[in-house]
Amino acid sequence: MSAQSSPSSLTAVALASARGRWLIAATVLGSGIAFLDGTVVNVALPTIGREVGGGLTIQQWVLDGYLLTLGALLLLGGAAGDRYGRKRVFLIGLVAFTAASLACGLAPSGGTLILARLIQGVGAAALVPGSLALIHAGIRSEDRGRAIGLWAGMSGVASALGPFIGGWLVDAGSWRWVFFINVPVAIIAVVVTLRHVTESRDQEATDRPDLSGAAAVTIGLAGATYALIEGPRQGWGALTIGAAVVGVASLAMFPIIERRQRQPLLPLRIFRSVQFSGANLTTFAVYAAMGAAMFLLALQLQQTLGYSALAAGSATLPMTLVMMLAAPRIGALLDRTGPRLLMTIGPLVSAAGLVLMARITPGAGYVADVLPAVVVFGAGMSITVTPLTATVLAAVSENHVGAASGVNNAISRIASLLAVAVLPAVAGISGAAGEPLGTGFSRAMFIAAALCACGGLVALATVRSGRPHTQVRTHVAPGINQPCQEPDTRVGVPPSTGQVGPLSGAAS
Repeated sequence: MSAQSSPSSLTAVALASARGRWLIAATVLGSGIAFLDGTVVNVALPTIGREVGGGLTIQQWVLDGYLLTLGALLLLGGAAGDRYGRKRVFLIGLVAFTAASLACGLAPSGGTLILARLIQGVGAAALVPGSLALIHAGIRSEDRGRAIGLWAGMSGVASALGPFIGGWLVDAGSWRWVFFINVPVAIIAVVVTLRHVTESRDQEATDRPDLSGAAAVTIGLAGATYALIEGPRQGWGALTIGAAVVGVASLAMFPIIERRQRQPLLPLRIFRSVQFSGANLTTFAVYAAMGAAMFLLALQLQQTLGYSALAAGSATLPMTLVMMLAAPRIGALLDRTGPRLLMTIGPLVSAAGLVLMARITPGAGYVADVLPAVVVFGAGMSITVTPLTATVLAAVSENHVGAASGVNNAISRIASLLAVAVLPAVAGISGAAGEPLGTGFSRAMFIAAALCACGGLVALATVRSGRPHTQVRTHVAPGINQPCQEPDTRVGVPPSTGQVGPLSGAAS
């Protein structure tokens, strides 16, 4: 974003100033509840399924309802902030997310809970890109990298604490408190934003946001997801077939609509880059594997192995710690080796971790079976995500970096959405809430491992082996692949990544 495109850039403040600190506080609180909500819900799913009924289908929809609107509307959320005011859209997202969280906690039935989760995703689609946009507009350029690093680190803490907090709330109180905890945090964020954050917008964004494109992709994903989840359970009757037809038709119309837009939600020309397309195919494969694995692992630990919600949440903490500790070292290694080697090895290591997860069956021990699986999987994801994000950004011209990062982020969410919808049925997992997953769990982990390995092979075939060409410094936020971009005019300087926190793409 240039100084010409945002009047607030003329009055951007130092990170150490009072206004700078309040800005970071507002954005961390706002985006932090979205990250926290993503990681706390998985451990609550077995209890939710038992209390509201509906079995595996309800558990799938509780996750996929959120991912559906979040993944489909992320790009629109960023564009709306540029057009109508970043502070305004951020506040709208906060209010929507807070109201939806309250509705989730009070939901009397599975249907009401799913509807509230859909609205939560809409709110998060404004919060996630809005938080970084506010920092980019409000913090002076020389402090922006440190500001993003601080935001990423603090948001990462929220993600890391999610399983602990969620498990404790479920065991000590009720699954409803997993959603109620968002309300006081969001209220504080609203007050801080109203009092201390300055409005900004892109003066060059004069066209209306691409509402038709957003409608097409949202309807398309909704129809396809409904058919994929409900078809195996209800049978392929008129409703499920109709949903599938509408979903496929809407998704087919999406690129046609985008070609006719002056400011499209998705600039299709960026896919002309083989490296960009390949990196996003790798993103889809890896995040689909991760989303399905984390969803099913939480159910397997509680419904099959008898873990409490707190124990299940704690079981995956080593994976988060590995990713947080390894990320800076992987960023340094990326500068020396380039992305291709890391993006090939990382998914293969993650695939090995998923194969180890297939051993988490009745009688499995934590130290001998669960711990090695989550550590190896976390190590593979640590190797993968930093070069993956840098490659996506380096594959496009500087004026398309924002769109590229938004596309990559949306693809990661949609991959998780589809994997949670499809993989249980493909692996033969079904049943009522609380029932063991049976042999289908191991089969699902093998399928996820194969998918993850395919992502590594795609990277090997499509990603350049040398240093990236586009000179962009990126600071990657935890779990969203949504960086702040600062052009580096020095010749030969490869993208370097800042702090990368724990990925929440599986659940948020």
